[in-house]
Amino acid sequence: MHTIVLATQKGGSGKSTLAIGLALAAIQAGHTVRLIETDSQGTLSNWQGRRAYAEPIVEPVYVAAEIEQRLQSLSQSGVTLTIIDTGGGVSAATTMAIGCADLCLIPARPTVADIEATASTLHLIRSSDKPFAFVLNQTPIRGQRINNAATTLCDEAALDIAGVLAQPFIVMRNDHQDALSAGLAVSEYAPQGKSALEVHGLWQWVEAKLDALKSGSLAIADLQPALGELPASPEILHAMFSPMPAETAALVS
Repeated sequence: MHTIVLATQKGGSGKSTLAIGLALAAIQAGHTVRLIETDSQGTLSNWQGRRAYAEPIVEPVYVAAEIEQRLQSLSQSGVTLTIIDTGGGVSAATTMAIGCADLCLIPARPTVADIEATASTLHLIRSSDKPFAFVLNQTPIRGQRINNAATTLCDEAALDIAGVLAQPFIVMRNDHQDALSAGLAVSEYAPQGKSALEVHGLWQWVEAKLDALKSGSLAIADLQPALGELPASPEILHAMFSPMPAETAALVS
């Protein structure tokens, strides 16, 4: 069984929506999936309460000491993928979940606050010696502007960010929130929409990383680059927040 943990200190980064989207994409790819909710806000539980379908089952586990035991039980019962949605901030449950992860995903919106807020989560993940990847989420752009930001980060941090920056980026569209309100995943709400295609693409990227880690063709070190403090240079900020070109805006409408 694979275990994915979505974690970041800052609330509102879209962890729960990504957990739901990835869960349904994995089910549609043939996996038996469970969602574990460690966030007491109960976003996943509330979503399940609005849902007309039984799968995926959401299991609230708020006590840190119970997480590892629950994962062992799920693995023995034939579950092939568990996705853990954590709360904002750093807690005992989040720390335990990260310690049990095969891959940690760090969602971040393309804002200064979100990027800076990943530092404590990243420190915790690296302390646990776990592979990770950033997911740029709720982004209002697709195209050269965000690619420039990634390139600048790569140059200044002296790392190959391609291995730790999940693809594709998830664009902010109403489909995600409309699906959440209806008790659906975006791939159920608008199966042929751009948002569904992006989430399916993200699952394929994640699954490839998990399979490579399991087979040994990808080492944890390959997803644990020597990141220092995340830079916030004027070049990065300009690349992320400069006005969106009209031709790019047309792509995301």
